[in-house]
Amino acid sequence: MSALKLALPAGQLARPTDGLLRQAGLTVYGYTDGSRSYRPRLDGRDDVLLRVFREKDIPIQIALGNYDLGICSLAWPEELLIRYPSEAVVQLRALPLGPSGLYVAAAASSGLTSLGSLAGVPGLRLVSEYPNLTEAFALSARLPAYRVFSVSGAAEAYPPEDADLAVVAASSEEEVREQGLKPLYRLLVGSPWLIGHRRSLEGKDLSAVLGPLMALAAGRQPEAGLALPSALPAPPRPPLANERVASIVRLALPDGHQQASAAAILGAAGLSCQGYDEQGWVRRPRSSQEGLEVKVIRPQDMPQQVALGNFDLAISGRDCLLEHLLHFPGSPVEEVVDLGGGQFDLSAVVSDDLPAASLTEAVELWRRQGLKAIRVASEFPAIADHYARQNHFWRYQLIPISGASEGFVPEDAELLIEGIQTGRTLAENKLKAIDRFLRSTTCLIASKRRPERAKAKLLSQLIERFRQTASSLPAADR
Repeated sequence: MSALKLALPAGQLARPTDGLLRQAGLTVYGYTDGSRSYRPRLDGRDDVLLRVFREKDIPIQIALGNYDLGICSLAWPEELLIRYPSEAVVQLRALPLGPSGLYVAAAASSGLTSLGSLAGVPGLRLVSEYPNLTEAFALSARLPAYRVFSVSGAAEAYPPEDADLAVVAASSEEEVREQGLKPLYRLLVGSPWLIGHRRSLEGKDLSAVLGPLMALAAGRQPEAGLALPSALPAPPRPPLANERVASIVRLALPDGHQQASAAAILGAAGLSCQGYDEQGWVRRPRSSQEGLEVKVIRPQDMPQQVALGNFDLAISGRDCLLEHLLHFPGSPVEEVVDLGGGQFDLSAVVSDDLPAASLTEAVELWRRQGLKAIRVASEFPAIADHYARQNHFWRYQLIPISGASEGFVPEDAELLIEGIQTGRTLAENKLKAIDRFLRSTTCLIASKRRPERAKAKLLSQLIERFRQTASSLPAADR
């Protein structure tokens, strides 16, 4: 009998889940103790295999049959099943953990006051990490001529300048307001759920984990779940006013690991942004440069936002730009300055015990073993696909993931396309890089389109300022 495989959530849900497992008599080591390993173990049960994933990936892993059971927030299985209702994901039981919700929200300054105020407004722009649920909301409400933009996170940053509505996860309406938004409608509410793979439930003994968790959640009544609105029957009215000033240059700054590098570059360029430095940031820093408006968003989303015309400039990573251009070769976005900081290597990663020192050796070994297809996992699916074709993989299966990537190899993928800085996380997860194929650095990106005359001079001055700053920095500081 094969091992029972349980997928556990990373992030904010990790500690509550760890506490719940202990309450059920399931003691897990190496989960929330600060370890970088994504392979915790269940005390006394060598026949139970645990892996840690980003919540978004857990329903997908269950649907593929790679894992038998998983724990994640209700929104993620709903996000999968509302688009792919025939997937083999079974929602088993709401767990006694704190509920969270999805809210449709607008900027506090938008003038929108309720769901009814959306009625008949054409051209609404909706942004979310949950594009399938957002699409279902828009269709159910019969919003006219709407557009849905998928982002990798920080959806609350986009209204009002770059979106009219955001669908965001929050535990309460008050938390939505703390993000600077006004909640208009609660789309979903519910505790995290225990989910399972249909065929595993039908033909595999899952009692070691399923029994204790189901008993702990026995008698618990699930919250309301998904609540799609009825159509909004109101006469059309003019679209929301666009208050952007034609002469303003808009710059997107990164959060995450590129923040320190971006803050250092801004300082060297003499561009003070109050509320953005190496220690922290606010969503809308105040720039010292007249005519320059700044917002902090995820670097992964910057190329798309520049292509859409929502920003004129962005400090992103070369990896993010390449990923976007491989998806959309004709996109009007380009690198204008290599700022040099935030360096890491995009690499092909395999299990440390694979007897291969290069990609060529690994591919030859997999061929001799009769592997039907090489499973390639990555947060950069377009780059991974390009890499597989460029290196002439005979057949491969691409697995897009959203993070916690080191937990996929070797059980759920043969190869990982991953960014590496120090290599510590690889070592802790018994992985190794066999091909470092791209050095990614922080760069300034811009649109290829001719800028509006009112902002062309300032835009040109800013690009030149960044170019001079980058060329004057020592290599170690870039």
